[in-house]
Amino acid sequence: MTNETAYRPMTFKIFLQFIRLNAKAASVVPYFIGILFSIYYFHAFNWVNSLIYLIAQIAIALFVTGFNNVQDYYLAKDIHYRDTYNIVGREHLSPRRSMNMMLAMLATAIILGLVLVFKTNFLLLFMGAAAIGVAVFYTYGPVPFSRFPLGELLSGCVEGFGVFFLSVYMNVATPVLAGFLLDWPHFALVGNLQNILVMILVGMPGIFLVANIMLADNISDLQQDIRNERYTVPYYVGHKRSLQIYDTLALLGYLPVIVSVIIGVLPIYQLLVLLVLPKILKNIRAFNAEQIKETTFNTAPQNLMMFQGMQLLGLIIGIIVQNLH
Repeated sequence: MTNETAYRPMTFKIFLQFIRLNAKAASVVPYFIGILFSIYYFHAFNWVNSLIYLIAQIAIALFVTGFNNVQDYYLAKDIHYRDTYNIVGREHLSPRRSMNMMLAMLATAIILGLVLVFKTNFLLLFMGAAAIGVAVFYTYGPVPFSRFPLGELLSGCVEGFGVFFLSVYMNVATPVLAGFLLDWPHFALVGNLQNILVMILVGMPGIFLVANIMLADNISDLQQDIRNERYTVPYYVGHKRSLQIYDTLALLGYLPVIVSVIIGVLPIYQLLVLLVLPKILKNIRAFNAEQIKETTFNTAPQNLMMFQGMQLLGLIIGIIVQNLH
């Protein structure tokens, strides 16, 4: 048995690296966009449900990154990577203690999620279970999702759209979006297709931007991933085409925002996103020039923060103007 005292304690500074704080905004910003969109479009806000969900979302976001780091340590085929680049090996952390800490995060998210099921609708149980399943089996199980080119799709749909959708779901009545009705022995799924389509349209930028963070990560780690038998999108489409996809995803979010403004789903102040276009273009050029995890990778989370930061500001202004009328 490994002597646990031989490992270093996890200091707060190391913990921030362990959870990759620089990329965690991707898990929180869509939440706040969902809250503000719920207030602006659906005129609904439940602060208790929203607060519980925020804590649960932070817990699951921390779990995902930390759990992946521990699993990558265990699954590493490249010993040099495991001991030099993986934070568990590099910082001589205890894999067992690190895993226990992450499982506590997961348990917290599950308990709070069950509370929200009782406070909202039983359909949330299925949506939450699917999201947690993706989080766990991304790097766990006989054939983890991370071994396939699914990371961008899963992260975009779950973190980019799922977080946004659920943050709205916490605030609106069941028929407004979707719900599960049970009157034994009968059951029914109910919902509003128009509102769900609106949610998909408004949530698209989050899908593209979060997926692009995963893509930038995989491009930066391409050779390292191949040595560890992780075959991601860049492995299948090639380095050049991966960069073309990165460029496209970085800019594609502008299209649904403009369409949403034209059809009146979002306020015209959403066009503030155009102010950060020059900086996003600069970040695209920087990442195309070199793909380095410690430096240019950060342009992807920066793009999300700038773009969705402007979306947040546009929604806040829209809500203020709406209340003045």
